[in-house]
Amino acid sequence: MTFKTISRFAGLLSVSLSILWSCSDSSNEQTFDSSKLRKASQDDVEKVIEDFILAEDGDIIQIPSGFYSFKTQLILDSKNNIRIKGAGMGETVLSFRELRAGGEGVKLVGNNVKIEDLSIEDAPGDGIKSQHSVGITFRRINVTWTNGDKSENGTYAIYPVQCRNVMIDECIASHSKDAGIYVGQSENIIVRNSLAFGNVAGIEIENSDNAEVYGNTARDNSGGILVFNLPGLPKTEGRGTKIYDNDVISNNHVNFAMPLSDEPNGNTVTMIPPGSGIILLAAKDVEVYNNRIHKNKTAGIAIANYHITGFPTEAPNWSPFTSNIYLHDNDYKRTWKIPDLTKEFGQLISVYNAHGKGKTQDIIYDGFWDKSISDDISSNPMKVCIKESGMEKLHFTLFDLWEGEENIKASKDYTPFQCETVIKTDVSAVAKL
Repeated sequence: MTFKTISRFAGLLSVSLSILWSCSDSSNEQTFDSSKLRKASQDDVEKVIEDFILAEDGDIIQIPSGFYSFKTQLILDSKNNIRIKGAGMGETVLSFRELRAGGEGVKLVGNNVKIEDLSIEDAPGDGIKSQHSVGITFRRINVTWTNGDKSENGTYAIYPVQCRNVMIDECIASHSKDAGIYVGQSENIIVRNSLAFGNVAGIEIENSDNAEVYGNTARDNSGGILVFNLPGLPKTEGRGTKIYDNDVISNNHVNFAMPLSDEPNGNTVTMIPPGSGIILLAAKDVEVYNNRIHKNKTAGIAIANYHITGFPTEAPNWSPFTSNIYLHDNDYKRTWKIPDLTKEFGQLISVYNAHGKGKTQDIIYDGFWDKSISDDISSNPMKVCIKESGMEKLHFTLFDLWEGEENIKASKDYTPFQCETVIKTDVSAVAKL
């Protein structure tokens, strides 16, 4: 099943709404103005580089206030119990605009590493990356690109991958061409009290186990908060994510991601329709509750299976189906804006939803399920549970896409999904960081 040609069905709606149509939301907002900071001398810059290279286990690397311009990466390689501390996000700025070689601005490999109180600007690749680390803390870290929402910006702002015991606390991530805060193929994760704006994806948990995402604001991204399981990665699947007490607001930003390749996973983020609050894609064991999901013009929450991408759905030890989902006690507010028509998934939602063309949806379910479990979705074979108050007033759409683009069906019937389930996580080890 693919939706590569679904755009032809959106033509009539697009014409009928053209008078109301305006340019997609875009932002160049910056949280701090680094142009007024003292410019660090070359000696100051070289000292920071030397401190990273010569760091020994247990060291504290202090970076005083100032604007530091680097032509090389800062790499901490296989060191333990290191603390890297600036003078504050608005006071210590590490700029990698002049970096010509290498990807990420800062790369951290080691155990029990903390980085705090500084900003990172204009890395050619990822802003800050940690890999193969146990006990990694990002606290009061601001990562951005000062060009704003440009497709030339780096891929991820804050990027722990293949890590265990990850804490991301009071951070800010903006203007990445993929995800602002991205945790991939990791275990035991807290993302809290942070802000993601102006990215394609605000916060993304991908192929990861045991994550809690709470107290954050995801605004003005194309998609606010994502939980994805993608095929073909070293960690095949992730399970157990709780998303609660977040503000997921006005994620209507233009999607400026560029495809990396034509292969699966090469451009999944490019498919995110602007106006997506929370997307669950091939996700397993996810609970979403007590969030404010407001003014996302296409859909507040999208429950989707990997089939919707049009990529192959076969991979070893991996399932394309989203399962064991529990949505409850969230607050939804729709917007007057026209839903997305730039992406095929957005066109599907906008044109074929059960409430009328051009209507924003609070919750959608693409309606794919594992037919080896049941031949009828009304038995709720994937254990998708929705217990939102006032469901009769929400825009809920259950799609039926099994017969292809020529016979798309949609229903308002949410009764098969009025159930409860238990999602367990344990982030006690992370909370100590």
